[in-house]
Amino acid sequence: MAGHRICSGLEVDKVVGYAAVLCDLDGCLIAGGAALPGAREFTAVVGERLWIVSNNSSDTARSLSNRLSDLGISVSEDRILLAGEQAVVHLNEVSPKVGLRCLTDAPVRQMAELLGFNLSPKRAKYVLLDRMASFNLHCLEQAIADLNEGARLLVANIDKTHPDQDGNPVPETGAWLAALEACLPGLTYECFGKPSTHLLSAAIQRSGTLPERSVFVGDNPETDGEAARLMGMDFMEINRTSAPSLTVAAGNKPLAVRTI
Repeated sequence: MAGHRICSGLEVDKVVGYAAVLCDLDGCLIAGGAALPGAREFTAVVGERLWIVSNNSSDTARSLSNRLSDLGISVSEDRILLAGEQAVVHLNEVSPKVGLRCLTDAPVRQMAELLGFNLSPKRAKYVLLDRMASFNLHCLEQAIADLNEGARLLVANIDKTHPDQDGNPVPETGAWLAALEACLPGLTYECFGKPSTHLLSAAIQRSGTLPERSVFVGDNPETDGEAARLMGMDFMEINRTSAPSLTVAAGNKPLAVRTI
């Protein structure tokens, strides 16, 4: 059974011996656009074993790598897997160039446009719901109309919030999803980000190692911890308000969400 360890911060000694170290982003390495304590040292020491596996749906790997570099955190774009970007990659494989209601921020939207998706359809075949800073009632109305006419909903992640630098909740993709569900009871959707194992599986495949030789570092046991459990991977939970580190049995209740 995979292990679950709770730590009050990033601790390099806890990941010694792992062939691959998969790490979440917000709440672990950064918060509120700033590097968290220990993030620079942790990423520098872990080096090429580090893979960022995040439910981030605003950035592409390239834009995030550049942004992290400005914070003194060096991670190459080929070792970054993000839910929003990977959802577009997946959609391009199964339904290329379809009409897409792309509710996302500029980097992911630009990527979808370059891949040839029609981002201004009268009615979309797919609705992609990412974290969109400018999400408003008009976006909600468009998505509802598309879905009522048979469009399929692809959600980058179901996180309702992520913490800012002071620990305050910042609305995430799941908050927009909750608004859609309030208007469309019984709404069905596919989720690409954690707790689905798609991102973790891709990181493990790229790393050339095995889940049992890897550890996932995250701050959300319901998404990060559940994905690690499903992969059979050790989980290091970052809880900066927690008591001293302790080891507990793994196993979180699976979330009731249909994944791809």
